[in-house]
Amino acid sequence: MGSYYNVDAILTDAQKIPCTFELTVPGLGYWDGNSGADTDSERKMKQGARVELPLWLGEMLAVSQRLGTSPLVTLDIPAALSPRVMNALKANPRTVDLRSLAPHLYGLAERILDLFEEDEMVDVLSETFKKRAAEIADHAHNPRGAVGEGGDFLRGLDETERMRELP
Repeated sequence: MGSYYNVDAILTDAQKIPCTFELTVPGLGYWDGNSGADTDSERKMKQGARVELPLWLGEMLAVSQRLGTSPLVTLDIPAALSPRVMNALKANPRTVDLRSLAPHLYGLAERILDLFEEDEMVDVLSETFKKRAAEIADHAHNPRGAVGEGGDFLRGLDETERMRELP
């Protein structure tokens, strides 16, 4: 997690990630849409239920466990970092609208890679950043590019890239 006062770190931690409950938990059924349930048994978050939780909460629930027990939830790779997206980034990173996937994609990836061992994802994202940085530099030095055909590319920058774009 970034600095306590860093807005980008707070927004990164607020991004939703898919989680699967490994245990039945009473009283949390509203997370799964069971808010209108009448009885306690209907308000349970059932084992195997898949919900999207903010990264900070999913991480806390995944790592907090009592000795000898399984974690409360398991985390899954978010859609913004799915194999389909990684393949698109491998093919041509300049054409992928990162902002529509996750406004703080690189921050999300950094946090996810702290939790998962995904060497290929590290390589793909490193190459993506390098190639897109060259394109951003080109747009910064070519004023026509930012207004004309490069407008779509610039609208698709994630927050990390937008910060790098500023002089």
